Amino acid sequence: MHQVIQQLLAAGIGQVHLDEPLAPLTTWKIGGPADALVIPDGKEQLAETVRILHRSGLPYLTIGRGSNMLISDKGVRGVVVKLGKGLDYIRFDGSFITAGGAVSLIPLSRMASKQGLSGLEFAGGIPGSVGGAVYMNAGAHGSDMSRILKEAEIVLETGETVRLRNEEMEYAYRHSLLHSRPGIVTEAVLEMRPGDRKSIEAVYAANKERRLKTQPLHLASAGSTFRNPEGHYAAKLIEEAGLKGYRVGGAEVSPLHANFIINTGGATANDVLGLMEHIKQTVNDTFGVKLIPEVLFVGEP
Repeated sequence: MHQVIQQLLAAGIGQVHLDEPLAPLTTWKIGGPADALVIPDGKEQLAETVRILHRSGLPYLTIGRGSNMLISDKGVRGVVVKLGKGLDYIRFDGSFITAGGAVSLIPLSRMASKQGLSGLEFAGGIPGSVGGAVYMNAGAHGSDMSRILKEAEIVLETGETVRLRNEEMEYAYRHSLLHSRPGIVTEAVLEMRPGDRKSIEAVYAANKERRLKTQPLHLASAGSTFRNPEGHYAAKLIEEAGLKGYRVGGAEVSPLHANFIINTGGATANDVLGLMEHIKQTVNDTFGVKLIPEVLFVGEP
């Protein structure tokens, strides 16, 4: 590890922090420290960081805005790479939007609606980054990233940068090629549909209002905890199993939306994992349906 840190510092890679707490970098506000946290300034520094880590064989994890992720209480061994401000940019060009991987989806969707560009209205309440959304094929309200992505720029685990077209991304429900061919999304080109600005803003506002009324967006969570099983809605199954408000330690099934697990204060990753296991077992026992987590557990077991 020491040798790798020295190589990163010698290469002038943005910020390098040792034994850095990760909980403040996640939307759940849960998680232990990383051996090292590296925040490259831009694409070239990110690619060089990945090349150094690849040569060393040292494990690493990439985070954007820290949503859809549960970090172990013991933290993450190796290096955590966080997308920095150099990847937080937005360019509008006619019906196309080019956004860096670190851009937050919520303000991006708001900006698109104000520009009279339709296609991102579904993302008004998704607390993630563009990079994470491309990776997960994030979606809501009957739409997802596969509907609007034209191409993505990706740094592969070797440090090589490639551009992949939509049809190469192997999109499916909450799935992309990047689940089997690891890479870091540094940029996405989105193809939007020009339309009446007021109508688009009205759809965006309605989606946002619906989320505010039905989801605990003001509390620490990771968004939807489980994927929707085929033919079912996870939230409906969990609610009908009588689990709204059920708690393990500081983790609670949201009384507002049953597919959200909220940190009521001081929740640990073990609390969340214990609650998730109870939910899965109860739903399976009650309905014979197996729930699959949408959130990713990372770090030391």
